[in-house]
Amino acid sequence: MTTSTWPSTLEERIDRLESIDAIRQLAGKYSLSLDMRDMDAHVNLFAPDIRVGKDKVGRAHFKAWQDQTLRDQFTGTSHHLGQHIIEFVDSGHATGVVYSKNEHECGPEWVIMQMLYWDDYERIDGQWYFRRRLPCYWYATDLNKPPIGDMKMRWPGREPYWGTFHDLFPSWKEFWALRPDKDSLPQVAAPAPLEQFLKTIRRGTPAPKMRVR
Repeated sequence: MTTSTWPSTLEERIDRLESIDAIRQLAGKYSLSLDMRDMDAHVNLFAPDIRVGKDKVGRAHFKAWQDQTLRDQFTGTSHHLGQHIIEFVDSGHATGVVYSKNEHECGPEWVIMQMLYWDDYERIDGQWYFRRRLPCYWYATDLNKPPIGDMKMRWPGREPYWGTFHDLFPSWKEFWALRPDKDSLPQVAAPAPLEQFLKTIRRGTPAPKMRVR
C-alpha cells in the first residue's frame, strides 16, 4: 500500500500509531544495547539480511564488525536521543531522522559528539527493524576543546575531517548562498504534504548511500 491509501480505516490508523511507537522504541533499544555492549540484543534490532560493507550479509557479520569497532575505539559510550521524525512509505516501510548527542570514553580523552541518524525501517513478520542506519556527524571533539571552525570531526589520533550532518539537506547551502532582500518579503513555499516532510526538506534528492568502512 502507498501513502495515498494508507492509513484509511480506523484499524490502519491505530496500526500507524502503534508502528510509530514501535519504531521509537527501536531507536531507544539501539542506544541502550550499544552502550551496555549487549551485541546480540543490538544486532537483532536490524533486518536478518542486513548488509555489512560491500559483500557481507547477516547479523553475524554485523556483530563481528560492531564488536571489533567498539573494542578498538571506545572504553565506554552513552547515546542521548533527541527529536525523532518518522514518515511512512507504506504500511511496511518508513524513514526517519533521529538526533543523538553522544559521549565517548576514548582512553585518556572524553569525546563529545552531535549527530543525526538517517534511518530506513522495515516491518518483517509483524515486527519493525532497522533496514539501514546512516550516521551523519556534525562534530566530535574532546570535552575541553570546542569544535569551532571547519573539519569538526576530531577524534584522538586522527586528522580532523568533515562530517555529513548538513550534507543530506540542500537547505543548508541554499541558506548561506542567498541573502534575502531586506526591503521585500520573501516567498514562502507551501507546507509539505502528509508523510512528505523529510522528502520535501531534502528537495527530492535520492536516498543517501551507506558509507563502507
